[in-house]
Amino acid sequence: MQSILYAAGFKIGLAKTNITPDVPVWMTGFAARTTPATGILHPLWAKAMVIEDASGHRMIIVSTDLLGLPHQVSEKVANTLYEKIGIQRKEIMFNSSHTHSGPMVWPGLSMIADYSVEDQRKVSLYQRTLTDKLVEVVLEAIKNVGPMQLSVGHGQANFAFNRRVITKTGVASGVNKEGVTDHDVPVIKVTAPDGTVKGILFGYACHNTTIQGDNTLLNGDYAGFAQINLEKRYPDAIAMFILGCAGDQNPAPRGTIALAQQHGDSLAKAVATVVNGKMRPIAPYIQSSWLTTQLEFQPRSVDDYEKDIETGSVYVQRRAKLVLEAYNRGWDTKHYTYPIQAINFGNSFYMIALAGETVVDYSLKIKEQFKGKDLFVAGYSNEVMCYIPSERILKEGGYEANDNLIYYGMMGPFKTGIERKIMNGTIQALKAVGVSPAAYKIKQSNNFR
Repeated sequence: MQSILYAAGFKIGLAKTNITPDVPVWMTGFAARTTPATGILHPLWAKAMVIEDASGHRMIIVSTDLLGLPHQVSEKVANTLYEKIGIQRKEIMFNSSHTHSGPMVWPGLSMIADYSVEDQRKVSLYQRTLTDKLVEVVLEAIKNVGPMQLSVGHGQANFAFNRRVITKTGVASGVNKEGVTDHDVPVIKVTAPDGTVKGILFGYACHNTTIQGDNTLLNGDYAGFAQINLEKRYPDAIAMFILGCAGDQNPAPRGTIALAQQHGDSLAKAVATVVNGKMRPIAPYIQSSWLTTQLEFQPRSVDDYEKDIETGSVYVQRRAKLVLEAYNRGWDTKHYTYPIQAINFGNSFYMIALAGETVVDYSLKIKEQFKGKDLFVAGYSNEVMCYIPSERILKEGGYEANDNLIYYGMMGPFKTGIERKIMNGTIQALKAVGVSPAAYKIKQSNNFR
């Protein structure tokens, strides 16, 4: 484990720990993979930033070079930290880079695999080891708190493209050059009293799928390369990547390790331009909020799932078996309890953390609703359970609205009104940290293209 010390006005601590499993190990993200990882292109990391203000308010941000954290992992880490040091759930945010070249984190995306007894032991052991390491890296960061300053700025990257192509026969995956994107690159810099850069937290809304399913080397894709680049540029710093609303955003071009490094280097260059330029200081104040809302699924009958077992693919069969087993045990499968988190940095920069594979419409819609506020919307936060479509995408259909739920082992699709619930929850979460929208009226994002 590596760690560093920092902060002034704020008290800030940072730490990082290697979460790369030993190979061979089963990877996740692409159902077509039939072999485990054979090597390591570069290490995978979990990193933690602890921020404290003068009033004792505290916020912990944890980034991971993983596809996503299942609910049981993030909640176990949060509960353990509460038991050890009294951390409230609203005071810790998890985010995953969503690399498709990382290990399986059981039971996330479990429908893509049918493991042997020994393989199941290995993936379950990795999950438990990961949980312990996430606790440890936060505790290490807390030990390292010291006086520092925060500042914020924004850059741009341009390799993300909307992947939803509307055709006469439905929604295809490709490069939609006219589709909506969000090329914003928010940057938070942590600076020691002597001016040394000690931490860089940066975001972008793009899937980490430059490297495809034929790859068997563990790596963090473009986000991993970007963090490596920045830590070479600033050798005293820990660089942390936060993924934005990238559900329908793919890198282009893609398909090789060289392209992943190219995109990572271009993102790092955009971040470094911000870090080396004039950034706005953040006043030493931090506040956070946490709430949940119920996202309901469209009903499907027992007959539907029985037919899926008889006629569906292996993935459809696995999902149907899971749902029918839940039904026969009397478990509630009609909705998902969805978390929404808000963070206020110095009454001048705000972050919304949305769970799941959130599509870019949410970032655009929330920024429109809070026009004039400096705001970043992170997806893939706290837990990743499936895609979170907007109302427009739910109506159009396609993978982000329907098929992904098979691989995630979820009911679905979601009922209409999902966007309104998440938008209302976002407004309430931001209001709880002192931010009011420009206009309270919620508009559906049907006009986003």
